Parts: sequence; structure tokens; C-alpha cells
Amino acid sequence: MGLPKAKPKVTIDEYLVSERASADRHIYIDGEVFAMAGESGEHGDISSNALVSIGSQLRGKECRARTKDTKVLSGPILSSGQTTRGFFSYPDIVVICGEPEYHDLEKDVVLNRTAIIEVLSPSTEAFDRGEKFTRYQQWNSTLRDYLLVLQNQPQIEHYSRKADGTWLYKRHAGVDAIVKIDSIGCVLKLADVYERIEFPPEPTD
Repeated sequence: MGLPKAKPKVTIDEYLVSERASADRHIYIDGEVFAMAGESGEHGDISSNALVSIGSQLRGKECRARTKDTKVLSGPILSSGQTTRGFFSYPDIVVICGEPEYHDLEKDVVLNRTAIIEVLSPSTEAFDRGEKFTRYQQWNSTLRDYLLVLQNQPQIEHYSRKADGTWLYKRHAGVDAIVKIDSIGCVLKLADVYERIEFPPEPTD
């Protein structure tokens, strides 16, 4: 019995043509395309709360916040879209400072992002902490802040890029905590982010 044939890889051009015609969202990793799962109610509420907080603070400033339907490219900027090298993702919230820079004339793939916020889900947490963040660090020179927001407890993990290119980690826990995002001049109050969220009870002995 012969071995199964490897699934042919999809080029960036092929992915973008298909994605722009699709009602569903898919991420792209080096020629492979993966459907994005739906979100829980908690995930949606937390994302919305964070967006409202950030968006209201950015009024009248040079930065703007966009939602999870904005594609971000993390990979080499190549002249030909026939390559399969690259990573296209949909952050829950992406903040762009200055005029947006785009991958092509369709203006739906952002290149210059300053801050990214991801609300963690059980199915994507390992990826958000691992491969995704690795690619964000490697290919996003404008990225200054990366925030991971937990669903099951009031906690935000904040990675900020220092002047020498290294990343500083801070953990903010409890509804009274406040996260300062200096690159965009905003703060996130965990009480606002987790408004209307009910957490599972603490385990008892």
C-alpha cells in the first residue's frame, strides 16, 4: 500500500484570493491553511470590553484599534506572492500607529502594528504563546506590546519590547490590576476588561 500523498501547499496569492472570497476566516502558515474556530461568549465579551476601552482612549490620537477581522502578515515582504513563506493571522485587537501600511492594494493586510491583544482560548493558547508570538517577534519590527488575556481568571500577561530588542514580561492579576501600554498611551483596567464575566469558583479541598 502506498503512502498518502502530501497535500499540496497553497501560495500566498492563492490564499488571499480564496480568503477574500470566503465568509469564514482562516490563518495561513507557510503554505498551510487552517479554519478558525468560533469563539465562546466569554471570549467575545472580553474582546469587546478591551476594544471599547482601548478605542475610547485613542480618540484624537495618531493610533487606531481594529478588530479581529483585520489580517496581519508576519513574514518576509517578498515581491512575488507565489511563495509559501509567511504567516497571516487575525489578532483579536491590533493597534496601528500612524498611517496604516498594507501588503497590497486591497488594503486588508496590515504591516505596521504597534500593539496586539489576544484573548486566550483553550484550543489556541499554546499557539498564541508559542509559534504565533515567535513569528510576531521575528517579523514585526514595529510591534512594541503583546498582551495575552485569560478567560478563566482575571489576568493579563504583558510582553513589551525594550530598546535593545529584548522583551520584558509582566503579569497583572486581579480585577483591581491595571496594565499600562506605553507605546500607545493607554491603560487597561482589568475591572473593565472582565466586566460581566463570571469566573468559575475556586476549588475547595
